[in-house]
Amino acid sequence: MTFAFQPFAAPERRSSARKHSFATLASVVLLSWLVSGCAPAEPGTKGPANSPSAATSTTAAPVSACTDGTAGKLPLPTEWQAVSTSPGASAGSTTSTSSTQAGPTTVDTSGITLPIVAATPTPALPTTVLSCDGVQVSVTDVSRIVTIDLHGTLTEIVYGLGLGANVIGRDRAADFPQAKNATIVTPTGHDLNAESITALNPSVIFTDTTIGPLEVQEQLRAVGIPVIFFDPSRTMNGVSHQITAVAGALGIPDAGVELNKLVGADMVAALSMVPRDATPARIAFLYVRGTAGVYLMAGPGSGADDMIKAAGAADVGTDIGLKMPFTPLTSEALIKAAPDVLLLMSGGLESVGGAEGLFKIQGIAQTPAGANKRVIDVADGTLLSFGPRSGQIIKALSLAIHGNSK
Repeated sequence: MTFAFQPFAAPERRSSARKHSFATLASVVLLSWLVSGCAPAEPGTKGPANSPSAATSTTAAPVSACTDGTAGKLPLPTEWQAVSTSPGASAGSTTSTSSTQAGPTTVDTSGITLPIVAATPTPALPTTVLSCDGVQVSVTDVSRIVTIDLHGTLTEIVYGLGLGANVIGRDRAADFPQAKNATIVTPTGHDLNAESITALNPSVIFTDTTIGPLEVQEQLRAVGIPVIFFDPSRTMNGVSHQITAVAGALGIPDAGVELNKLVGADMVAALSMVPRDATPARIAFLYVRGTAGVYLMAGPGSGADDMIKAAGAADVGTDIGLKMPFTPLTSEALIKAAPDVLLLMSGGLESVGGAEGLFKIQGIAQTPAGANKRVIDVADGTLLSFGPRSGQIIKALSLAIHGNSK
């Protein structure tokens, strides 16, 4: 499935409390609105409000969907740190040839699989969740789940936790095979429609502020559907928190622990094989949609910066001092940035006529990447997903960057 990229921001909340809860979106307003069923499992999960289990759940502390408001402020779990496996493959080696390579490369994602817990968990409901907009939400039924965010993260996590059969609606970004039968509720890429979502009769909706318009989520909540906003930031440090938060909201915290162990193992394996050059390749992630006239360079907070760093390279946007996650691309800025490598989503590269079309864009030919025709493309819906597949994606990206994929 082709991933249609969507806006990184949404209109601000109406109340001051909500504005505070979504302060992290202020820096990404530039990109807002620029870019554009599987039968559910047997419920068996709904707990009556007056049942003993409900009493136990309501006295417990609410599950936090947001912690301090930004998952990126959390430390990378200690057990996810890279470990040395061999002198030639361990992090810290300087065997990379990325700066001397030439020509286009496509990241090989064919071997990437979604880690899924061993057994389908049984949710302990109801749960009480403190949504990222400050609203306390009670979840009593997870038999019909709709997951919608810009990157497909929430869908990926629910499937990884073993409740994918309960997902009846999803965003287009969730393009992994297991999710193919769930109804896409973002047909145009980013616009939500309340009527099409309510027609699915969801029992709960998991979302965040990277998608909207937010009035739609408000409408869904107003008709009585539990709507939970999770952390909108996408960082390496936030992956484990997102998994824990979603598992807690679903009433399956043990599944969250298990999934985090699976993801952690992939992360250790990936980070341990990434070469760390004394002078790492300088990579510029470009978000382009030629048909829509969208040309942007990524910077700090884009998510691409974290992935590039994890793969043993340097993010050019951060290096030259960009302040926004995405900034309009200019030939002057690109020439000054002098990237060794250009990284794009495959759909974006296709939209400008492939590698040859990309190198005709003003300013690109004057960069080291342009001189060497050095462009790497990665399948839409993978690079910025920051879900259970993240470790495997880092490994695949590293292999493409450092040229040791054979």
